[in-house]
Amino acid sequence: MSQDLMNYDKMTQLALRGVVRDAIRRVLREDGLPGAHHFYITFLTRFPGVDIDEALAKKYEEEITVVLEHQYWDLVAADDHFEVTLKFGGVPKYLSVPYTAITRFHDPSVGFAMQFDPPEEMQDQPPAVAHLKPAPLAPVPVAEIKPEPAPKKPKKTAPKIKAEPAPVPIDDVVDDDDGPDDGGDDGNKIVSLDAFRKK
Repeated sequence: MSQDLMNYDKMTQLALRGVVRDAIRRVLREDGLPGAHHFYITFLTRFPGVDIDEALAKKYEEEITVVLEHQYWDLVAADDHFEVTLKFGGVPKYLSVPYTAITRFHDPSVGFAMQFDPPEEMQDQPPAVAHLKPAPLAPVPVAEIKPEPAPKKPKKTAPKIKAEPAPVPIDDVVDDDDGPDDGGDDGNKIVSLDAFRKK
């Protein structure tokens, strides 16, 4: 097989990280997360361009997961990074994260998740970071997922049936004449059996 000089893997990774950018931009357009959607975003804390509180960087030396759901402020989705202010231990802290620093994106409300390869910029870092492999996504407790109400189904109505008159027994139909059909113009005349009985 030929060598991939097009770098399709890198192009795919960049394109998939664009999904994260577009999801955040959708939140901005809708003025909030629509429905039950919320995002778990995991990124490398030491990636070049990441702006994070130093106390958080020391606590989470390799990567950190943040949640965009109810409480967030000053959300920005630029072409190459996003910015947001979140509360950690009740204290608001500003974050600026390049999309290339993201290792995982998860929207548990619909079971959507993406994992990314460690970016090339981290290859020169110490082995603990350079060979970082994304851990399996932890399951989200059902109680945290707010299901959308089921759409109402239209009520089924029974089809209208036209009432047909009940058939009349032939013995109950009495001819005005006492004799057999006279062959008149009414060819569909019904005659009672009594007209043919011998008197």
